[in-house]
Amino acid sequence: MPATQLPAATVMGPVTLVVSDLGRVRPFYEGVLGMAPVVDDADRVTLGARELDGDGYRPIVVLIERPDAPRRPRGAPGLYHVALLMPSRAALAQVLRRLTQVRYHLQGAADHAVSEALYLADPEGNGIEIYADTPKETWRREGDTIYMGTAPLDVRGLLGEVHGEREWRGFPAGSRVGHVHLRVRDLEETARFYQGVVGLDLTARYGDQASFFAAGGYHHHLGANTWESRGAAPAPEGALGLAHYAVVVPTAQDVRDVEARAARANQQATVDKEGLWMRDPSGNMLCIMDAAAAGIKERRAPGSLQAGR
Repeated sequence: MPATQLPAATVMGPVTLVVSDLGRVRPFYEGVLGMAPVVDDADRVTLGARELDGDGYRPIVVLIERPDAPRRPRGAPGLYHVALLMPSRAALAQVLRRLTQVRYHLQGAADHAVSEALYLADPEGNGIEIYADTPKETWRREGDTIYMGTAPLDVRGLLGEVHGEREWRGFPAGSRVGHVHLRVRDLEETARFYQGVVGLDLTARYGDQASFFAAGGYHHHLGANTWESRGAAPAPEGALGLAHYAVVVPTAQDVRDVEARAARANQQATVDKEGLWMRDPSGNMLCIMDAAAAGIKERRAPGSLQAGR
């Protein structure tokens, strides 16, 4: 019988963004944040960070240039932010010092109890969170949920983690996408999809405004809110912003288990060499891929899912 939940070893893969001007956006990811080009083509670039063991690079963000792409209407479903997980608190401190040195605008900073986070946006307004988890044993569990608060970040204490070395050496090795936070039109249908089809657990819910989902006891791999998007229609096809994001599971069988759940739920899905492609009820595209397929650097949504939901 197919599994009903994603494996505990599930992680997030790269996020693909459509941008109008690669020449404007790329210098932020590559120059300000210090990501390295993994795949570099004329109209798209995959950027990432070195693996902790030094063996290659992990893709983090794919930028696709489409100068004529329609603008995403304000309040339409899509990306709220992509959250980049640092390997340590010291690594987060290094990024904060870097952003301070180059005087890049921070939109906010917070202590969420489960993590410490910085908030900013790229030059085209795509939201970014850069965060480090607090020790898992300190997370406050309340039944099946995990407490996530919002308190001021101890910036001075965080910067105190930077010892000795003052030179910026690029985006910290071992960094990856930790979670994706989406704008959605309705939380109930979103929960049915991400719990019943994808196979994530609900880890927190804040009324009818925001829900958080995860695999393996993590605080969240996916967030969803209706703060500005409640009841909104999907964005135009091919709009600027989020094109799709990836969820990486350990094995091909795990992908087939999600495919089986999708079939039972009459959820439209397409399978190709990269994985299982679906749209959530708000039109956000995701790809469930196994760890082997996650090595594929080019991620293009199959034609059968390019239009509609």
